Amino acid sequence: MSKPEKKKKRILLKIGSNTLTKESDQISRGKLEDIGRQIAALQDDYEFVIVSSGAKVVAKQFVNLESTYSEDINVKQALTSIGQPHLIRIFQESFRELGLLASQCLLSYSDFEKDVSKENIVNTINILVDNGYIPIINENDTVATDEIQFGDNDKLAALTAALLKVDLLIIATNTNGIYTKESFAEGSPETIEEVDNFSDLKKEVMDDTKSSHGTGGMSSKVIALEIANKANIETWIVNGLEDNFILNTINDNTPYTKIE
Repeated sequence: MSKPEKKKKRILLKIGSNTLTKESDQISRGKLEDIGRQIAALQDDYEFVIVSSGAKVVAKQFVNLESTYSEDINVKQALTSIGQPHLIRIFQESFRELGLLASQCLLSYSDFEKDVSKENIVNTINILVDNGYIPIINENDTVATDEIQFGDNDKLAALTAALLKVDLLIIATNTNGIYTKESFAEGSPETIEEVDNFSDLKKEVMDDTKSSHGTGGMSSKVIALEIANKANIETWIVNGLEDNFILNTINDNTPYTKIE
């Protein structure tokens, strides 16, 4: 008699623009390959859903609308419209070489306010994952503006994680988790390893400094963490710039912040 198939844990991985570009001016295929290799190595025990920023960065490799028009919200929306198909193509090409399949899902905040829309999101993503596809989710920036103005998809990732009831939310950024304010001010950042009290966490968050490419700072991550925490989703903030950051974090071989 065959053994019943082991239920895989589901991870929602949020990748910010700084991680995708490795803090450069274009998407790093090497970083996407690094992510893909880790997913491939973990696929016997874990299944992945990805929330990815980076469409605007990709677009700037092809056009420079900001030199023609003022950089208002509509210009940013136009840039993401141009960049999103290229972003998904790069994901698909990088993952395909590793035997992984990727699909695109564009969501808006209004989708999380309607029961029918929420049910459709869950059903569609479940079908994709069950058939071996990794959904690559981004905000539908052509019609929505929240994350394009502030957040870099942090809030979108938390809402999606809560809706899907994932086992773990990993937010990949360019720091070793959240640092204590005092250590950061002294120039020797010290990671807060575990968080139990959000009031204390808010006091430790440095400021609202945005990342160089995205619109998210640590304050936007605190908002996301609160959403995930209320939904009882364990969340890790990890340094996505490091190679093998998912594997190293799972094996507890690197500093990161855990919120249970």
